[in-house]
Parts: sequence; structure tokens; C-alpha cells
Amino acid sequence: MLPKELFASRWGIIFAGLGMAVGTGNLWRFPRIVSQYGGGAFMLVWLLFLFLWALPLIIIEMSIGKKTRLGVVGSFAKLMGDKSAWMGTFVAFVTAAITFYYTVVTGWCLKYFFATVFQGLVKKDPIHFWNGFSTSLEPIFFHLFAIVIGCAIIYVGVVKGIERANKIMIPALFFILLVACIRSITLPGALQGLDFLFSPNLKELGNLKMWLNALSQAAWSTGAGWGLMLTYSVYSHKKENPVLTATTLGFGDYVASLLAAVTVIPAVFSFFAIQGAGKEQVLQVMAEGNRGLTFTWIPTLFAKIPAGTVFLALFFLALCFAAFSSLISQLELITRIFMDTGFSRRKAVVIVGTACFVLGLPSAIFMGFFDNQDWVWGLGLMVSGAFFLMLVLKVGPKKFRKEVVPESAGWLQKSRVFDFFVKFLLPVQIVAMLGWWFWDSYKSNPKNWLNPFAQSSVGTVLLQWILAVCVFLLINKLLVRKMKESGNLTVDS
Repeated sequence: MLPKELFASRWGIIFAGLGMAVGTGNLWRFPRIVSQYGGGAFMLVWLLFLFLWALPLIIIEMSIGKKTRLGVVGSFAKLMGDKSAWMGTFVAFVTAAITFYYTVVTGWCLKYFFATVFQGLVKKDPIHFWNGFSTSLEPIFFHLFAIVIGCAIIYVGVVKGIERANKIMIPALFFILLVACIRSITLPGALQGLDFLFSPNLKELGNLKMWLNALSQAAWSTGAGWGLMLTYSVYSHKKENPVLTATTLGFGDYVASLLAAVTVIPAVFSFFAIQGAGKEQVLQVMAEGNRGLTFTWIPTLFAKIPAGTVFLALFFLALCFAAFSSLISQLELITRIFMDTGFSRRKAVVIVGTACFVLGLPSAIFMGFFDNQDWVWGLGLMVSGAFFLMLVLKVGPKKFRKEVVPESAGWLQKSRVFDFFVKFLLPVQIVAMLGWWFWDSYKSNPKNWLNPFAQSSVGTVLLQWILAVCVFLLINKLLVRKMKESGNLTVDS
């Protein structure tokens, strides 16, 4: 049964999907990570994982959403059975927990855009400005501001809200990035940055850490395994081809990341070329954390070029568009679950917005709490991906291919390559990512790695995951009953 709300056209879900995939991670994490491994080699490996990880998971998500016409929790219940709904709840909560602090990040982007336009940010000391802002009560206001805007968009519905907003933001985002790229590569000394970015250091191909970082970037940047494209596919048309759409989203995400890298890296090289410094200083800056690079160094760089205020404003406007296009997909995922249990869209949005504000307050006030949640639930996305694989394996790869993957997917329904990916390639990647992150955590702090109250330890991750799973097991029957009573979950698998 098709839902009442559907995207107006195929372009609607493509723009919405691009908005979901292209987020702040493209603009601030990708340039930082790619610079650590000599540019070209990392981009080649990341492109490989686009095919080996991101596209298969997005196709799986889209097929599930299109088949069940339910959100994440209802989809797991329908395809795996009532007792497995808690797995869908875990997937949804991981994305929700990220949303609680992502609204804070979106608020930072808004603040810096307004500060550039109205407060003369390029003339201020960026470190002092950030410290003053982050320790004040302003992040709470902008956190609320971001939630109000995001909720207002999904409040009016799929077509008038989500589709229309993304049709404006995504073309504008790519246009701004293109303009910023052109300006960046015309700066003095910028060609050294391009040479660094596109010259593959083949020695890095033997660096296991580079491969794992490329895999994690592909996993997080594209939104694969978050449940976001599953949610959007609830509103897709019957003829929607998940293979074609997933491929479009993947390459769109790749292009956005590449444009961001071409904007940031040559600008950093140019800045240090003018200062008479070398490549070591550039790499030191690029190794700064996401906040340090975006909110400290980017304003510093643009302050040194002609018309710097204009281009800095464009950069933060692009960052706002990227943040909001991803935020509305996260808010919609949570809202869809409430709708599946019988709430109207309007009531669900009010509940979701209120919960995001309250549960996001600690991240807006305490940077340590923010970093802890980013660490715990960022890693949780790997478990989310694993749960999607478990769903396919429970149904059976062959049966999933023939009964869940839509006919519009064409060759994929008949290809055993899908079975090989699900049984072997994707599980190996999940084990590699989880194993590496835990081992890296242990190596960095062997005496404290199991401390459940440390900010970034294996212990704090496991404690919060276990608590979440226990809660979801306890409320599993309640959620399933509510979905059945609402008439949305009609098949007990």
C-alpha cells in the first residue's frame, strides 16, 4: 500500500537523497582526511569503497523502504519478525542520537554565516571568537534556531517541504562550491595544493590505516546504513530504480567532496606560500580537528585574500545548506517512526523538535559531552550497517533479491554478485572497521580504554550501546503493538 505522501517526481528523491548524503562531513572532514594521505591515493581507495560499501547498503535500504512503506523500526519488524523490531529501533536511535548534536553543528554554521555578514568575522581573531562563542549561551539559541528551521521544512510535508527545500539548497550548494573552487585555484601558490591533491602517493596504498579511513569516510559521508534512504524510499514511486538512484547519490557525494577539497586545500597552500612556509605547516593545519579547520583556519585563510568576506560568507552559506539538507533527512527518519505508530505528521514533528532541543542541550553547552556522543554514535553507525546485513541474511540473499529488491532494479534481481557482497564483502568491511577503531582506541590509551566514563574509550561506547539495546528490548512489544493498532504494520512475519 502506497503512503499518502509521495515525491512529486524522480528528481524529488534524487535531490532529497543528495541532500541527505552531502553534509558537513563533505566540507570539513573530507579535505582534512584526504590531505593526510597525499590526496590522490586516498581518493582512489575511497572511490573503490563507494562501490564496495556505500552503494550496496544504499540499494538495500531503498529496497526495504520501497517494499515495506514503513520507517526503520516497522521495516525490521515486517521483514525479520516482531521480535527483531528492536534492531530497527537501534538503527533509528543511532541516527537520532547523531541528530541531537548535529543540530548544534548546524547552529554553529548559522552563527558563523551571520557573523561573517554582520559582525566582520574576517577582522576578528578566530580563536578568540570561537572560544567566546562556544563558552557562551549563544550555541543554545542557534541550536534551537536550527531545529525550528529543520522542523518547519518537514512539517509541511514531503513535496512542499523536503523536496522543495532540497531542490533549492542542493543546486545552490554545488554552485557555491564551484565558485569557491574557481576562486581558490586562482590564488597565488594554489597550484601546489592541486598538485598535492591529485598526485597519488602510491606508497600510501600499503598503509592499512589509509584504507580504513577511506572506508569509514565512504560509510559516514554517503549516509549508507543510517536508515535515511530507507525512510525517503517510503515516499518513492513504484518505478523508482534503487540502483540508478544510489549510483547518482554516490557520485554526487563524491563530486561534492572533491569540490570541497579543491576549495580548501589549495587555499591553505596559498596562505602558507604567501607566509613563506612549506608543506609541513600545511599538513599541520589540515591535521587540525574538524572544528579547528572550519571555524579557526578557514576564517584566517579567507581574511588574507581579496574579497575575503564575500567568499567566507559563501563558504559558510554552503556549509549551512549542506547541514540543513542532511538535518531534515534525520528529522524525517525520527518523524516517520512516530507516524508509523499512529501520530499525525504535525504532532510527530512537534514531539521530535522538542526532543531534539532538550536532548541536544548538553552538546550545546558542554563540548566534552558533544565529543563523547560524536565518538559513541559515530561508531554506532557500523552496528547499524551490520543490522541491515543481518536483515538481508535472515530473509536470505536470494529471496531478498527476488522479493524485496524491486523489479525496476533490473539486472540486480538476477545477479548473484549481490549475494557475494552480502555474505562476504560487507561483513569483512564491518569487522575491519570496528576492529580497527577499537584497537586504535586501545593503543592510544591502553590503561584507560575500558573506562566507561572516559570521553573516547571503548568502555564508554560499549556501556551506552548496551544500555540502549536493553531499553529497546524492553519497549519492543509496545512499539510493535502501536504500529499494528495504527494499521501500518499489517503483516506479522
